[in-house]
Amino acid sequence: MKFTPFKINLFLLFKLPAAFFTGVRVRTIDTGKVTVSVRHRWVNQNPFKSMFWAVQAMASELTTGVLVMREIAASGRKISMLVTNMDATFTKKATGKVEFICADGALIQQAIEETIRTGAGQTVRMTSEGFNEAGVSVSKFTYEWSVRLKS
Repeated sequence: MKFTPFKINLFLLFKLPAAFFTGVRVRTIDTGKVTVSVRHRWVNQNPFKSMFWAVQAMASELTTGVLVMREIAASGRKISMLVTNMDATFTKKATGKVEFICADGALIQQAIEETIRTGAGQTVRMTSEGFNEAGVSVSKFTYEWSVRLKS
């Protein structure tokens, strides 16, 4: 499968409808970098009139997950993927349009190459940061992904 924003957004509609209906959308997929946006709306707000943290987590995880899925597909091997840990820091109210960016594609590429070479599972920490329309960071998520060859 070719990884395009349209195909991933269609995947969200059918496989992750909570992300789709809260407005999470993949905007760009480049070599080693993915951008996902989500706009603060009534359906994804918390009682404090900002974006609910879980919506930010869905958008940020998607930036890392698309990179992992893309590298697995490029390897041509059967490789399992699993988030084993997540850390988050919130620095400003998330309102308006927030873009999450992950540029850690090279990290997951190295981990997949290593798991293919050695047969041992690998873990990699990937970071996704969300920026508001003024370019100010509103949140930062770090995901620990585990990848291993399937038997």
